[in-house]
Amino acid sequence: MGVEHRTSNVQRSTSNVNSAVPILIAVAPNGARRTKKDHPELPLTPYELARTAVACAEAGAGMIHLHARDSMGKHTLDSDYYLPAIREVEVAVGDKMLIQVTSEAAGVFKTTEQIDLVKQLAPHCLSCGLREFVKGREGFERAEKFFFQLYQAGTLVQYILYSPEDVEWYEQLCEEGVLPGKNHFLLFVLGRYGEEDRPFYNLHDYLEPLKRNSRWMVCAFGKNEHSVMKQAAELGGHARVGFENNLWLPDGSLAKDNADLVALTVKMARFTGRLPGDKAFAESLF
Repeated sequence: MGVEHRTSNVQRSTSNVNSAVPILIAVAPNGARRTKKDHPELPLTPYELARTAVACAEAGAGMIHLHARDSMGKHTLDSDYYLPAIREVEVAVGDKMLIQVTSEAAGVFKTTEQIDLVKQLAPHCLSCGLREFVKGREGFERAEKFFFQLYQAGTLVQYILYSPEDVEWYEQLCEEGVLPGKNHFLLFVLGRYGEEDRPFYNLHDYLEPLKRNSRWMVCAFGKNEHSVMKQAAELGGHARVGFENNLWLPDGSLAKDNADLVALTVKMARFTGRLPGDKAFAESLF
């Protein structure tokens, strides 16, 4: 019975694809780990992030997934570093691009610290790795309170799911009322840092346990990024690309910059009949 349900759910996702529906292309230009040693065009400062945002918006990205770095170039959630980066990008792109900030722990922050720092930052749009905020039943009460506060504040929250098991966990948290709202905007992460050439879950593995009509986006590591984005476009999903997860073009050569990867994804999406969505479309998905 369960297998039949999951199979029909994937068929539903495939059959619902409408080429008239835009595709949101988000750019994740830096992440928490890479530096300019990995690529000289990886943006770290507010000015560099703003310049990258402009180029990516012109290439077709409707959202930027923003990581701030401290004075040493390290991952930070501190508002003293985040707010200048947000302001610089806002001034540069205006209403062309939705700015999403991360709450990622990246091995640096505890859950309580993440919650406190997010409250200080009070972002308009936020991504949350679901397992980072609620690892087990013992975390239900704290997570429910935190996510409800975000919901009341009108914060646009995207839940990050790193495996098909995380999708099942997401469904359980919805059923038990930990996550407010009926449907959500999800990010499926295919692959892991440092394991770009290893086999990883198929996109269908994430769609099979998804019971809700939640919108979804996908990101993938290394050269796998390109084939996964094509599949996402064909199945009605949305795409996140950029140097956080991938530095390479399909032929194995280094991309010139983040906008290079965005432009490639726009071109690929057009082949499936889908055009890139803007900031207003991005906000409508949450």
